[in-house]
Amino acid sequence: MLGLPLGLIHLLNALFVLAAVAAGPQGPWDDRGYTRISTACFLSLCLSVIGGLITLVPSVRRAMGAWWLAPPLVLGAVAYVRMATLA
Repeated sequence: MLGLPLGLIHLLNALFVLAAVAAGPQGPWDDRGYTRISTACFLSLCLSVIGGLITLVPSVRRAMGAWWLAPPLVLGAVAYVRMATLA
């Protein structure tokens, strides 16, 4: 039962990361493209924090295991790198 909300959060997070990595601005003049990518990265970072905090609750960690910390860490790192290298 605990895996369903975490799975949905991680799936949504992965979709935001995919959108941020796959899409690129059309050129240096494309301000909307840069804004969309940075928004997807920001939402992905927020979902990574939420997923990590849910996983760190002792009852969830005991029932689900510590490996559930890997998806928010990996997806958050990818989103952060994409946002940092966007310029």
